[in-house]
Amino acid sequence: MAKEVTSKEENYSQWYNNLVVKADLAENSAVRGCMVIKPYGYAIWEKIQGQLDRMFKATGHQNAYFPLFIPKSFLSREAEHVEGFAKECAVVTHHRLKANPDGPGVVVDPDARLEEELIVRPTSETIIWNSYKNWIKSYRDLPILINQWANVVRWEMRTRLFLRTAEFLWQEGHTAHATAKEAMEEAQRMVQVYADFARTHMALPVVVGHKSEHERFAGALDTLCIEAMMQDGKALQAGTSHFLGQNFAKAFDVKFADKDGKLDYVWATSWGVSTRLMGALIMAHGDNNGLVLPPAIAPIQVVFVPIYKGQEELDRMVAYMKDIASELEKAGISTKIDDRDNVRSGFKFAEWELKGVPVRVVIGPRDLERGEVEICRRDTLEKSAASREGLAGHIKELLDEIQANIYNKALAFRDSKTVKVDTWDEFKERIEEGGFLLCHWDGTTETEMKIQEETKATIRCIPIDSYVCEEPGKCVYSGRPSQRRVIFARSY
Repeated sequence: MAKEVTSKEENYSQWYNNLVVKADLAENSAVRGCMVIKPYGYAIWEKIQGQLDRMFKATGHQNAYFPLFIPKSFLSREAEHVEGFAKECAVVTHHRLKANPDGPGVVVDPDARLEEELIVRPTSETIIWNSYKNWIKSYRDLPILINQWANVVRWEMRTRLFLRTAEFLWQEGHTAHATAKEAMEEAQRMVQVYADFARTHMALPVVVGHKSEHERFAGALDTLCIEAMMQDGKALQAGTSHFLGQNFAKAFDVKFADKDGKLDYVWATSWGVSTRLMGALIMAHGDNNGLVLPPAIAPIQVVFVPIYKGQEELDRMVAYMKDIASELEKAGISTKIDDRDNVRSGFKFAEWELKGVPVRVVIGPRDLERGEVEICRRDTLEKSAASREGLAGHIKELLDEIQANIYNKALAFRDSKTVKVDTWDEFKERIEEGGFLLCHWDGTTETEMKIQEETKATIRCIPIDSYVCEEPGKCVYSGRPSQRRVIFARSY
């Protein structure tokens, strides 16, 4: 099955596209720019969603749901925000169809035009802050800590499964606070929640930092992000957290009375991650045999494959495997027994490698007699024999080892592709090789845009962890003074 996937070395882009489809994660739909997330792909997303949801609730957040449709006038209230999304908005203009009077099918009823157009949600700040106006009257109503799991639409011309589609799934947090300090702390807290999740569950070493003013979310005073490196050396923004100041509170007149009865506008944050994380998972860890899933988010952590001759032997193997699987499930390990009798074991091995299942347990008649099993780990493809006795504990330890190994491999790769660059000539040379370039920047949007125009590299973030960048120097492009380095890279 791996032969059907183009190698990374031959064509990285095609390798990614092949893997998404062949591993049964997603496919293009009949709607241009939209995808169908297939059951296996959605099962991975559910693991991501479930863990993040627990982490959000552990920090005091609650889930709610707001309308898909946003009145056009709402988007007009915050000028910078609407400008940032105007070119990506899908607009509903009519509310009814009718039979085509000139032939078969249906047409839009011209008499059903809406008095005010509705925007299909590109993000929910405006519709949510319109509700918050009714919810917030006093300091006792604060903070409001709300998260929404939803779909959004941003009309993309160039789409790619998981990485950039017209419709995608995500979560968006929207919080309201009595002080700027509380809101800034919330934005910082949530970006660290994302970083913790990426590192400990997705085995994804990410850099936390601030976006430059040019790269900030539309309407934000500050944007924090987590940036990951893919195996082709390109960066991928994996999550963002925004300090919105009082911009949306002022746009929707959301005020509260403090303890002294004085009225003031509330302070806001928003933060989100999307199904783009699925793309990061594939590109950060996959190999030429398929996906490599970290055990923490693998829907199936252990797959059992029997080696047998005849139905009687198969039945005996399956019964034995069910006994082991039951022990593993009690230990919190998810399992599957592949007892299909219409495909060979070699096909099964290749299929489960393609789907990235962390551990494969193979049992044949001789293994049964010896009280052993054969174990193959997906991250290294190494095989070993293990005793049936104490197998659950052994596999649990092995899964932890695989999780750590996947992370350490990705971290070593990122560090090997991260370099300090101090001259423009070296910058132009290094950027062609991919990776993170730690460079001095003079802090101006003008310089940032010129670097992007000449090299297609952007400032991914101004790091606040992972790298020591606070040192004086000269801008790699303009030569003007700089107090710290930032990360430049080409990105998805």
